[in-house]
Amino acid sequence: MKKIILGTNRFSKLIREDGCFVDKTLMIKDFLERKKQVTIITRPRLFGKTINITMMSEFFDNTKDSKKLFKGTKIMDTSYASEINQYPTLFFSFSNARSNKKTIISEIRSQIINEWTKYDFVFTDLNKDEKIKYEACQHVLINWKDDDFIGITDVISFLIERLEIYYGKKVMLFIDEYDTPFIEAYRENFYDEIEEGITHLFMSILNKSSSLKYAMLIGIQTFANESIFSKLDNVIVCDVSNQIYAPYFGFDEKETKQLLEYYHLEFNEEVKEVYDGYCIGNIGIYNTWSILNYVNSKELRPFWINTALNKMLKDFFNKSDDNFKKQYEQLIANGYLETRVTLQTSFYEVANTSNLWGLFVNAGYLTVDEIIDIADNYCRIRIPNNEVKTEFRSLTEYYLSLYEGQLNQLSHFLINEQFDEFSKYYQHILMLPSYHDLNNENSYHMMMLGMCLCLSDNYKIISNREEGKGRCDIIIQAHYEKKTSFVIEFKYFKEDKKDVEKALDKLSNEAIQQIKDRRYDYDLKGKVIYIGLAHHGKDVMMKWEEKVYI
Repeated sequence: MKKIILGTNRFSKLIREDGCFVDKTLMIKDFLERKKQVTIITRPRLFGKTINITMMSEFFDNTKDSKKLFKGTKIMDTSYASEINQYPTLFFSFSNARSNKKTIISEIRSQIINEWTKYDFVFTDLNKDEKIKYEACQHVLINWKDDDFIGITDVISFLIERLEIYYGKKVMLFIDEYDTPFIEAYRENFYDEIEEGITHLFMSILNKSSSLKYAMLIGIQTFANESIFSKLDNVIVCDVSNQIYAPYFGFDEKETKQLLEYYHLEFNEEVKEVYDGYCIGNIGIYNTWSILNYVNSKELRPFWINTALNKMLKDFFNKSDDNFKKQYEQLIANGYLETRVTLQTSFYEVANTSNLWGLFVNAGYLTVDEIIDIADNYCRIRIPNNEVKTEFRSLTEYYLSLYEGQLNQLSHFLINEQFDEFSKYYQHILMLPSYHDLNNENSYHMMMLGMCLCLSDNYKIISNREEGKGRCDIIIQAHYEKKTSFVIEFKYFKEDKKDVEKALDKLSNEAIQQIKDRRYDYDLKGKVIYIGLAHHGKDVMMKWEEKVYI
């Protein structure tokens, strides 16, 4: 039985260590048949991007003998098997270009020096002019400062030129996580200092080198057309809405089912609810990392955690406008949102609502459910699965100015029917100095919906939907009759009253009665708890009543 190897980011290591491998090698055939000089592919984190791009590099690199690695794979049954190890190949990974400006520039320099050193033998038999170029490039590499990219484009261009002369073939170029320097620079507030240098670096390699055959760049986010890729000829950008290359990143349902069966695990609705839900180019896709971790641990729990992007998205809440905040509330309330979504322009360059939703989709927090108007980028987006909902609960806590874990604690008290503790903790949250947005009933509704985000394993969450004779605020409907269902109704008043406690008592009773009169519990089975929550600013009173339907 193949081993589950977690954490490896190299195709060669995965194969040599007899690791579990879902064959995506026909991506090589697609790449060659499309004949696009520059291919840019964006996918969320942990969808197999690095494995795939190292696979491409291993296949084409003429300094290697990769026949054993690709033995028995799908690509070797095609006419393109003859292309294996036939091209001079450059591979750069910017995955460690993080933290600060000095580290980013140093890591890019290190990657370039590695490839320069790997092909040092191509700099023999130089003519006079070529020797001058070579010495200038050597000077740049030796004296490269940690705060600029001066001269480095000449180094790469000369290397690509010499590779074609030496081998008599144009060069293949692969860049993994090409967008990481941009993302990190934006996150650490020095984007303007580094953007021009890196942009010029990409433009010089991709647009000015006549010795380049094909290039592939993989990352999370694309950038505005007027910046990096606007002047490129013969370029294709494949984002998550594009069908091109869609089958090669993540696992489709057939691959997931076969993988689970191979390891004697059942492919069922529980697995689908936790890990399914991504739609990439009209194909249902599962996150590679999550499925492999589930197979390894045999535990249905969240594995997709993105601390860096989570922090960045929280920062973007502070920079977003009222339109985005209103739409975010609609997303949490309904589970989906219909809005403009721009996938090929970065929020880092143009900070608007459609670009921010594009980042949510590109990063894997949301998926495009339906393209409503392709000309206007108008889409229906939704949270893909229960695993990602855990990340949204954290984002929603931040959005509501709550502390990490508070909504989890609140849901624990509710589901375990510890209503005194629930009421006290709910009041505690409302009294927090940071929890200030209490200007209408929606503020309380949002908190409860955030609390419910991760309950969908055992419950169906219904919000503001017609039930019985009206619209109930929230219904938490148990999937199984042995579990308790909850019906929650909010009440709120702003005006000052002499006896606030008496008014809250009256209003909370009215909330319970409204649930009964309008039959919000219609079609619920087993034990049902009615909860009436009456609010006045940071004051709250809660009433609950139990009923059992046989």
